[in-house]
Amino acid sequence: MTSFVLFNAPQSTCSQRVRYALHAKGIAFDERKLDLFVGDQLRPEYLAINPNGVVPTLLHDGRAVTDSAVILEYLEDILPEVARMRPAEPFAVARMRAMMRFIDEVPTPAVRVPSYNLAFLPHYQAMTEAEFQALCEAKPLRREFLRKMGRTGFAQADMDEALGRLRRGVERMATWLAENGGPWLMGGALTLADLAVMPVIVRMDDINLGHLWAPHPEIGAWLERLRATPAFRPTYYHGALLTEKYPHLAEMRGGAARSAAGAQ
Repeated sequence: MTSFVLFNAPQSTCSQRVRYALHAKGIAFDERKLDLFVGDQLRPEYLAINPNGVVPTLLHDGRAVTDSAVILEYLEDILPEVARMRPAEPFAVARMRAMMRFIDEVPTPAVRVPSYNLAFLPHYQAMTEAEFQALCEAKPLRREFLRKMGRTGFAQADMDEALGRLRRGVERMATWLAENGGPWLMGGALTLADLAVMPVIVRMDDINLGHLWAPHPEIGAWLERLRATPAFRPTYYHGALLTEKYPHLAEMRGGAARSAAGAQ
């Protein structure tokens, strides 16, 4: 039995970061897929290893490592010479970590707002108010987020704020690429900063928000380079994209593409 066990969810952006790192480093792992809508992440046996009730959690030799950014650093600590994704020079490491902090503070939470409104809201609308409030109360980490969304979705003001934060994230990425000369955020080598923002950009593209980087075509080029890396396909297996799980999103995406083609 493998010494690595990953508790995660296919569409979870934080899980996708860790899956990519594991595949890039060639680490064999036992993947335990949790159904977040059923509440697998809130079961006592999972809360015993991750009291935050979120994914992912990596078990290594039976010991739990939680939080995707922490897991990425942990994998670099234990396998620094295999597919190195952290610079060796201390100042460069500090710059990378500052990038990751910005990504986790600005675009990463922002992409959850349109994701919930466009993909997940019907699930919550099917609940009674009592069921929804009970679910909120059971969430150790995302309680306030769900309550703010409610069963009617995030308000337009919240959506506008989230889109503004996503634009800031894209603009910052474009700045990093220009400053460091590409092809990756820190220059010639793929780093944890690229992995940190990867799920945000993939999610934006998946839910028809790719137009936000129209003024910055270098973001689209960065995404295509990432998709061409060997670790990308096993990370984004079928069912990892929201459009593969929710037919109404795929229809919206198809309609947007047809409209764009008709406008040309």
